[in-house]
Amino acid sequence: MSTPETHARHASSSLSPDNGHLDSTYSWLRLTACILISTLGSVGMWSIIVVMPGIQTEFGVDRADASLPFTVIMIAFGIGNLVTGRIVDRFGIVLPMAVSVILLSSGFYLSTLTTSIGQFAILHGVLVGVGAATFFGPLLSDISHWFEKRRGIAVAAAASGNYFAGAIWPLFLKDIVTTNGWRDAYALVALILLVSLPPLILCLRKRVPPHALNMTTVSTNRNGTPHQINLSPKALQTLLVVAGVACCVAMSMPQVHIVAYCADLGFGVARGAEMLSIMLVGGIVSRLLSGILADYFGGVRTVILGSILQCIALFLYIPFNGLASLYVVSLVFGLSQGGIVPGYAIVIREYLPARDAGWRVGMVIFATVIGMSFGGWVSGLIYDLTRSYQAAFLNGIAWNMANILIMSFVLWRTRKPALATA
Repeated sequence: MSTPETHARHASSSLSPDNGHLDSTYSWLRLTACILISTLGSVGMWSIIVVMPGIQTEFGVDRADASLPFTVIMIAFGIGNLVTGRIVDRFGIVLPMAVSVILLSSGFYLSTLTTSIGQFAILHGVLVGVGAATFFGPLLSDISHWFEKRRGIAVAAAASGNYFAGAIWPLFLKDIVTTNGWRDAYALVALILLVSLPPLILCLRKRVPPHALNMTTVSTNRNGTPHQINLSPKALQTLLVVAGVACCVAMSMPQVHIVAYCADLGFGVARGAEMLSIMLVGGIVSRLLSGILADYFGGVRTVILGSILQCIALFLYIPFNGLASLYVVSLVFGLSQGGIVPGYAIVIREYLPARDAGWRVGMVIFATVIGMSFGGWVSGLIYDLTRSYQAAFLNGIAWNMANILIMSFVLWRTRKPALATA
């Protein structure tokens, strides 16, 4: 006798033949390699924050101009995510990563030869930003094809490599920058990338089975029921893009300016780098917990929760600006927001076809880095106009509230699945 449960199992098996590659031992080994690759390859997004005060002093520019290389690198990073995502959908991830290693290493070394902020910014955009792109969005879409039951935690863990980079690289670089200058630090980074990344990339040579990418159905929740929503794919993609911009304008204020903020308060660059590392360690914990939550409650609810908590943390920065309190608030901020960006990748894999994952995830990541780059620049501009970061925090809070509204609308349009009938 047919029952709803057996009907769902038969439907699932007919749609997902030969899925032995999912949640396998190799899947977890591949995830480990992805985390290490992302940790190394994401250095460019965080090294610039550590050297920003030195760049400002050496090139004789104001805070907004000193923030320009970060803006350029993030824009290039976003475009690279979009373009590389399409390439990975067709040809796999190994070749794009190999090219990215060359771009990154060249970008860091050639930056040591620059004599102006313009040269520095151009190299960071053309080489470092584009090179770093493969190590985030395309990496998330790739690993999502190797998991089903644990897709949320897998995507979140792969995304955590970016935050591991933020926690490790600033601490590693700060003493070198202080004693030998940022040029020696950048030359060392170029050498480390060139030596360490190629062997790890070779671990990703295995390709996803073709049938897994050719399936037109979307993923299912832990009960085997397909995710459904009363929005067209185009409408959902558009909403996720706008939400990505909004959340990351808010996110950029502490992440981009915490080092400079601490320097302005008289605590020094080293204390700011430590707060950034604490923030990103909290982000790692947040990403992993968010991945677990997404496996049980879905990506949309996870993004909303993270966005609400991030908004609360931004409010806390306004009244608390002592050294001890900033350490605490930075940890709270990291614990709040880490799962938001990988949550968008999980939403895409829940509601949209697997074959489009690369470019769709790349599009949303492009939107998030546009938000980060614009937010980083506008926060510097607000500081230059007001000589204070208080208004910049308020600007971030406003954008954060917009993100909460958008994702709440997506949740409202999500359909509860109908019970199967015999």
